[in-house]
Amino acid sequence: MRTTTAEEGDRKAADWWATSVIRMAPGVVELRGRPVQDLIGSSSFPALIWMMLLGSEPTAGQARLLEAALVAGVDHGPQAPSVAIARMAATCGVGLNSAMASGINVLGDAHGGAGQQCVELLDDVVTLTAEGETVETAAATVVSEWRQRNRYLPGFGHRFHPVDPRREPLLALVDAAVAASEVRGLHATAARAVEKEINRGRSRPIPMNIDGATAVIYAELGFPAPLARGLFVLSRSVGILAHAWEESQSGLRNKGPIPRDVLPTYLGQDH
Repeated sequence: MRTTTAEEGDRKAADWWATSVIRMAPGVVELRGRPVQDLIGSSSFPALIWMMLLGSEPTAGQARLLEAALVAGVDHGPQAPSVAIARMAATCGVGLNSAMASGINVLGDAHGGAGQQCVELLDDVVTLTAEGETVETAAATVVSEWRQRNRYLPGFGHRFHPVDPRREPLLALVDAAVAASEVRGLHATAARAVEKEINRGRSRPIPMNIDGATAVIYAELGFPAPLARGLFVLSRSVGILAHAWEESQSGLRNKGPIPRDVLPTYLGQDH
């Protein structure tokens, strides 16, 4: 068996974590080719997120649209499993990083994944329209197909809000970005067509929610569907941090999901 020379070993080791995200050397930190000292004080955090993920720089309008989506998803209260778990973890003697990780780790398909799923749904509609179907027909086809696989359509309806208060401000910003030619508007049109389709014949509407509105933004900005979930995690991490910090200051120890004087219902041996 041929052995690796020292020079080859050095190159092999250097290539092991080859990356275009960062160049780091003594006295040098470059993010996507930009010296970090040039970014400090000149780049907004949303613009930096864009640059790190997509490798390009957003326009000012695109950065504002991304920032709006990130702001909208920051928190939804301690009844959200991720926040409740982070708060409980914060009373168990762990640090803020562990409390945050505990909450973030449950942001899965059922809790936190609707944005990614909605981007996938809207991508299906946009693909069909690109192949020549009207957006109405494409929406009807995609809704029918998704309903065969899913009990609900991600991005529409909300168990708390008859109309999600975050929806209209986000969609208004998308419309303004379309008018300014910052984004194309294809996914926004698809989302509204899906909303119209799922409400056809209904007396009680199922409006687009925060996941749908942010999915429109992330898709319009060119983020692949999996990154929609990653961006949501970044956004919700702020709320999780705030809740974990607040709970850590309460002085409580080993806080559980229900008050200590409330006992879980015993179902008996037949269950």
